[in-house]
Amino acid sequence: MFRPLALFIGLRYTRAERSNRFISFISLISMIGMTLGVAVLITVLSVMNGFDHELKTRILGMVPQATVSSSEIMTDWPDLAEDIKKDPEVAGVAPFIQLQGMLTSNGQVAGIMVTGIEPDYEKNVSIIGEHMVAGSIESLKGGDFSIVLGEKMVESLNLQLGDKVTLVLPEASPSPAGVIPRFKRFTLTGVFSISPEVDTLMAFIPMDDAAKLLRLPTGAQGIRMRLNDIFNAPLAAQKAAAAHPDKVLYPTDWTQSHGQLFGAIQMEKAMVGLLLFLIILVAAFNIVSSLVMLVTDKKADIAILKTFGASPRLITQIFMVQGVLIGVIGTIAGAILGVIFALTVSDIIGFINQSFGLHLFDAYFVDYLPSQLRVTDVLVITLASFALSFLATIYPARRAAKIQPAQTLRYE
Repeated sequence: MFRPLALFIGLRYTRAERSNRFISFISLISMIGMTLGVAVLITVLSVMNGFDHELKTRILGMVPQATVSSSEIMTDWPDLAEDIKKDPEVAGVAPFIQLQGMLTSNGQVAGIMVTGIEPDYEKNVSIIGEHMVAGSIESLKGGDFSIVLGEKMVESLNLQLGDKVTLVLPEASPSPAGVIPRFKRFTLTGVFSISPEVDTLMAFIPMDDAAKLLRLPTGAQGIRMRLNDIFNAPLAAQKAAAAHPDKVLYPTDWTQSHGQLFGAIQMEKAMVGLLLFLIILVAAFNIVSSLVMLVTDKKADIAILKTFGASPRLITQIFMVQGVLIGVIGTIAGAILGVIFALTVSDIIGFINQSFGLHLFDAYFVDYLPSQLRVTDVLVITLASFALSFLATIYPARRAAKIQPAQTLRYE
């Protein structure tokens, strides 16, 4: 059976017993380092991708991606919404009225951002309908003074569906007893669960009821947009405002409210990826050192091969086979382990968190460790690892090819 001579001798050197066990140990450490580096890099980047995905789908699925708003109530908002929807970058539109206040029930008080919405339109720009754990968003009907709250807020106020909750507005109303805050009782008709940050911050009421609370005519304060590409939000908001010069519209977008969070995750992903890539680089340097020692150990064998007619190119290929073999085995093993860890790390950390009663994610916008494996990340990491292991073999292999048989065999 035909077998390339360089591959045959290189594999034989790899399998053969070596007189210097330290060289074998260094080669094993190089392979293990390559395996761990690739596995950890794939796992950590998958977790970073998971956080990035959760930010886009959960946080940016609830907060406005882009809006145009007016200082005055817009009674003709359906026409404005239809005009904005004609932009190919805009996937959905919905009217809103926004106000701030405090909720009080059962002796508990909490600040809240209340948004008046039209349920039929809201599903086009928000993911709230997909994350209802009780009731429905369609339960918000004008005149009923109903409210939908986040699960964490419901727990903190000790509420159940059908309970009454009081909304306190900062606007003061004059009365015979003096100036007092405005109060309005609402009925809890729905509970959603998105993330701890959103659940404790946002509430939804019918838009008509929001207008009544603010003593405004029936209409909308602004138009909220969902975009096909969230990175086009600033341009889309400015374009929508500029397209209606007859109205004084103020554009805003998610980069102003949550841009720092998204930028921090992107920066963290880049820096952590770079630092972990150094593990693979160290393993590649170990390949260099192990091959240099191997060349020194095999000087007599190299000299004999050259006396039998082996060319410098053949000697180079023999030692490159060994170095590449270490890199290939380490990279493939690391890629397999990395994929397994990336697919199971959420369950593993969740089990540890629950078993030991830890609260690892209380400070984050998600209550679990997200992970999203991307084929492109795996391919880039494995190809980079292959390339480093190949480059690491060039110097030792070329050094072996330059060995002079006469000078080497003189001392044997």
